Amino acid sequence: MPDFGNARHLPAHEYTRERWHNGAGWTRRILRLPGEPWPLGLSVAEIDEPAPYSLLPGVEREQVLLSGDGLRLEFADGEVAGLLPPHQRIRFDGGREVRGIPLDGPPVRAFNVMWRPSALEVTVLHRPLVGGMFCFCDPDTAWAIYLLGGTARVASDGIDFQLDGGDSAWLASAARQRFVVDGAGEALMIRVRGAAGAKGQDTSGLATAL
Repeated sequence: MPDFGNARHLPAHEYTRERWHNGAGWTRRILRLPGEPWPLGLSVAEIDEPAPYSLLPGVEREQVLLSGDGLRLEFADGEVAGLLPPHQRIRFDGGREVRGIPLDGPPVRAFNVMWRPSALEVTVLHRPLVGGMFCFCDPDTAWAIYLLGGTARVASDGIDFQLDGGDSAWLASAARQRFVVDGAGEALMIRVRGAAGAKGQDTSGLATAL
């Protein structure tokens, strides 16, 4: 079971910016859970020109368009997929060979969730923020939030911080804990559960606050 650690604020200005090995773009690393090999990574890719993606055998990927006129994915097996505004997304095996081609217009920015299905079960949700909602965490369940736009406040026992557009939060607890996410805007909500702990559970861990 991966170590989810503690809940924390992940402001955009603290993301680590790294150049791609092929020079065709940049990655802003948001979070990588510890482990060898690492079980989960969150990042924002800045894609400037057509380029192959890194091969990641044993890793599942989900990519969500954040900005730009769109992105075309050309897989080596012949499949072609498109990500169009506002926030189209695709899930695929990280071991597949694929080339990303930005469509005409501004540079493309895409949110990446990468995880090892042998260790984790991950669900990516796109949700409006209108008022408040609850995220429930326990030793087997954590949540990541990426704020697409607007503002939000995250609060729980001993925790209280604000998210602005582009900021993130990691919600985790060693015991069952409820986090309140209250704001106006829209967000990507990523539920992360241990592969063993996810079996037989029907609850989503996310509820609208009344």
